[in-house]
Amino acid sequence: MSDAGRSQRQIAASLAISVGTVVGYLKRARGAALTWELAAGMTAEAVEAALFRDVGRNEPAVRVAIDFGHVHRELRRAGVTLQLLWEEYHLAATTNRESPSLPYRYSHFCELYGAWRSKLSPTMRQVHRAGEKAFIDYSGKKPHIVDSHTGVKQEVELFVMVLGASNYTFAEATRTQKLADFVGSTIRGLEYFDAAPEVLVPDQLRSAVRGPDRYDPRKPRDKAKVEVGVLIAQRWILARLRNRTFFSLSELNEAIAELLEDLNTRPFKKLEGCRRSAFESIDRPAMRPLPPHRYQLRERRKVGVNIDYHVEFDFRLYSVSYKLIGQKVEARATATVVEIFHNDGRVASHARSYGRRGTMVTCEDHRPVQHQHQKWPPERMVEWASTFGPSVAIVVERTLAQRVHPEQGYRACLGILRVAEKHGAERMDAACARALAVSTASHAPHRKYIESILRQGLDRDPRRAPATRTAPLEHDNVRGGDYYDRKETVH
Repeated sequence: MSDAGRSQRQIAASLAISVGTVVGYLKRARGAALTWELAAGMTAEAVEAALFRDVGRNEPAVRVAIDFGHVHRELRRAGVTLQLLWEEYHLAATTNRESPSLPYRYSHFCELYGAWRSKLSPTMRQVHRAGEKAFIDYSGKKPHIVDSHTGVKQEVELFVMVLGASNYTFAEATRTQKLADFVGSTIRGLEYFDAAPEVLVPDQLRSAVRGPDRYDPRKPRDKAKVEVGVLIAQRWILARLRNRTFFSLSELNEAIAELLEDLNTRPFKKLEGCRRSAFESIDRPAMRPLPPHRYQLRERRKVGVNIDYHVEFDFRLYSVSYKLIGQKVEARATATVVEIFHNDGRVASHARSYGRRGTMVTCEDHRPVQHQHQKWPPERMVEWASTFGPSVAIVVERTLAQRVHPEQGYRACLGILRVAEKHGAERMDAACARALAVSTASHAPHRKYIESILRQGLDRDPRRAPATRTAPLEHDNVRGGDYYDRKETVH
């Protein structure tokens, strides 16, 4: 009976428990000498401790603690499973006779590890095998460099490569996401690791992936790994560089390299160590050594040698010997070098230019020593222009004189002469006269400006200003109008 005068059956019915449970609790109370009066002044925890104080029988035994960080790290090693780790944990606990604690059973061991892992960040909770994968992507948020001459900002790309098991990270800025830049960044990333994983997993990059594999598509968890890796790079690298100005790609990459070291040595919040220590202990031992020779991506293209003894590659111009004018050659380019081959022999080698389109890279040894050895001397170019009119000749003459070497203006002159052939001598000479009338004596009107005059019909406007024939520019390779009045043919 209780203090309220109710029977054990009535107590069981009111609490929705069995009569046996009520009997058991009353028996425990008598064994602990616990009366209603004493229990009324105690907390629930104190009452429970008094009733269940038979350690090992009525009270849960103290269990051997699990080193979840160790379990998580070991699972990344090849062939290691939770079953194996539990067996090692169980063996260590049962052979320690000094400790009265008992190990967890396997099912409880797995449940506790799963609960612990769920509290980690998305990238940390994934279990990638050591040395198996490196994930690659570009940041949506882009850094920029500033042209020191014009002050114009130019956006560049941030390449990020993250190892799956250790989260060890490489990052660098590149000009584009094109194939050459992508391959170059991948090579430098592997050199930063000084080892190679089994698989490289790029995001959906046009430079790396033409389409998803129908039979072996990338898993969704792989995308989370690389996306979080990019997010971390944005926070710990780009955000810290936001108030700094860089005038070259190399200058920007030096700053990124410094912050990258800080990122890889920053301690983990939920695990022991840092990215670098995890890489050294987990990933590096399982990765493959790099090959002895560095891979170089080469582009090959058949090109013709123009009359300015330059060939065009990627919108930039590179010189070869003037003796090859009119010949077909092969340009072979890497990210740093452009080589020119003729009949399987290398005839020129230049550092690759990334300047503005039309930039000329010229070797002095490729220039003709004297004009008589040149098939197209500057005088011949001006003479050809004079057949369309005196104003056309002046435009070509100024175009040649503006260059350090007049041959460098041949392409621009050929463009002007093609426009003259298209529209005829009378219209072209009138358009050049109009362009010269509004230009300075040292300035050569651009072909596009002359084309605009022709396109709008301004050369036929009777109100146009008469051309002002200015004194010809002086240049060692341009002989002036008197020379061409002799009507001699120059060979």
